[in-house]
Amino acid sequence: MSHPLDPLARLMQTLTERAEKRPSGSYTTKLLEGGTAKIGEKIREEANELIEAADESGDSGREHFIYEAGDLLFHTLVLLAHKSVNLDEVAAELARREGISGLAEKASRENKD
Repeated sequence: MSHPLDPLARLMQTLTERAEKRPSGSYTTKLLEGGTAKIGEKIREEANELIEAADESGDSGREHFIYEAGDLLFHTLVLLAHKSVNLDEVAAELARREGISGLAEKASRENKD
């Protein structure tokens, strides 16, 4: 039985493989070869586009917002692959935070400095 998040797991697997093999002609390879600076630039761009799309109304605005969210997630996953971090590790971190107030979690990080 499939799960709605299966496509993310498959994409992460593909990106991990591309990070290891760096196939020529791949957009992902081009991003990976640009390193954190190039991938980060794309993440910033996609985040801005997502925020802009959030203000669009109607069904077309919703569809555009979903499209931009996909772009942001894709580029974030590319950065995870670049850093050899698996999506499961991020899920485990989110699970660790589950039930903890966002303000309390942020305060605990500030106390570590």
